[in-house]
Amino acid sequence: MERWTDKVAVVTGSSSGIGAAVSLELVKHGMQVAGLARRISKVQELADSLTGGPGKLLPIRCDISKEDDILCAFAEVKKKLGGVDVLVNNAGVMYESLLSEGSSDEWRNMFDVNVLGLSVCTREALKIMRERDLSSGHIVHINSIAGHYDVSMPGFHMYSATKHAVTALTEGLRRELVSQNSRIRVTSVSPGLVDTEMLRAGARKSLNTDELYARVPSLKPRDVADAVVYVLAAPPHVQIHELTVKPVGEINL
Repeated sequence: MERWTDKVAVVTGSSSGIGAAVSLELVKHGMQVAGLARRISKVQELADSLTGGPGKLLPIRCDISKEDDILCAFAEVKKKLGGVDVLVNNAGVMYESLLSEGSSDEWRNMFDVNVLGLSVCTREALKIMRERDLSSGHIVHINSIAGHYDVSMPGFHMYSATKHAVTALTEGLRRELVSQNSRIRVTSVSPGLVDTEMLRAGARKSLNTDELYARVPSLKPRDVADAVVYVLAAPPHVQIHELTVKPVGEINL
């Protein structure tokens, strides 16, 4: 990770869970991290706890479902930190919503954040990287094992569809960058079940999340953050295109 010291990383959804853990680890490795989130007070609390470290965390308020917010956030990153070297697209939402009777507002929000927001962030990061003639940038998508097969739990098929889209977009971006002779790398990190507030917030009565976490092995946010550090630390000529991370003993949900 030495070559990333003092480089700039943008982490979306950095107020809690995986995003907070990734932000923390990158700061510990000496990166200048812009933490994007709606709940900026949570990111500020994290930043305040990191005083004296080798890197720093800059909280920036941003609703990833709103393109104008994203454009303003990246303009602020460029102004205050000078550019973008690494983008970690972590922000995501999940709702338990049956296809037969689900809410179109919830479906739309999942696609706005998980797919379109990720895409806009990627576009804006690439613009800044190219302006600086950056040849060693890295874009990391926090995907899911649900992006590689359909989940068996009723009500999570629309979420799975958004993550299948992320899988397709990751491969599409890799091919684009190769065709442009770019050395910018792209990686999809697909964790299994992670103990975060996202599933608890999106689950309905049909899914008892406390029972699920008691019964099924799960990862901690730090485990996913370690995976992100692992892919960033690979030599510049190595691209870890897809990394799946599961807890020992997990079966497909």
